[in-house]
Amino acid sequence: MNKIRTLIVDDEPLARQRIAMLLKEEPDIEVLGECGTGAEALAVIRRDSPDLLFLDVQMPEMDGFAMLAAVPPSQLPAVIFVTAFDQHALRAFEVEALDYLLKPFTTARFRETVQRARARLAIRPKDESLAKALMALAGRSPTGNNYLTRLSVKTPGRIIFIKTAQITCIESAGNYVAVLVGKETHIVRDTINALEERLDPEKFLRISRSAIVNLDGIKELLPHAQGQHTVVLHNGKRLTMTRGLREVEKALKFS
Repeated sequence: MNKIRTLIVDDEPLARQRIAMLLKEEPDIEVLGECGTGAEALAVIRRDSPDLLFLDVQMPEMDGFAMLAAVPPSQLPAVIFVTAFDQHALRAFEVEALDYLLKPFTTARFRETVQRARARLAIRPKDESLAKALMALAGRSPTGNNYLTRLSVKTPGRIIFIKTAQITCIESAGNYVAVLVGKETHIVRDTINALEERLDPEKFLRISRSAIVNLDGIKELLPHAQGQHTVVLHNGKRLTMTRGLREVEKALKFS
């Protein structure tokens, strides 16, 4: 049996010990060691080239994302993020990271994650998507952009991930936004300004202070009072547009 050579990286000793204890029950996992800092882990990765990494995101001096940015592309391992801070889930999953364990996690959830890693590593010689995803996460995207491809929605007991291509429109609600996907509306704790900066401007357009639309979702533009227009989406929803018509027409040519 080929062992999955694994490294545990977390600044909390008890967290490292629990992962190591759980991994002892997995016969095909070989734990190379435990690291308490990103710098220490980087040295081990460069020396031993592990297959799998359990990586805490929030660490002093060098966090998990910064550490990955320093790993040579040829040595990028499969990564399972482990952290108590769920706001990092969005950044992890938008680049198709292997998995994300939110502390505290159950034994069943941990075993599910290990099985997912096992399945991915079994096809890794023929699958370059993981390396490309981690390159993107580390700021080395082959396509040269870092726009969102997924949006995370936290619900009781789970986090849902939505492909941005499926989003019809986004409307502001203070420090929250309402994200319309088909007939479903999801509430996300974020501001419309922050989301606008992370969405591909060739696919999404801010039509007013309170609304962003997917350009593919626009059916027609109707004249409105005082030179303004109403955006009609394919699902029938109507939104008032306060941006100039010429600007919108220009954006639509790129959709």
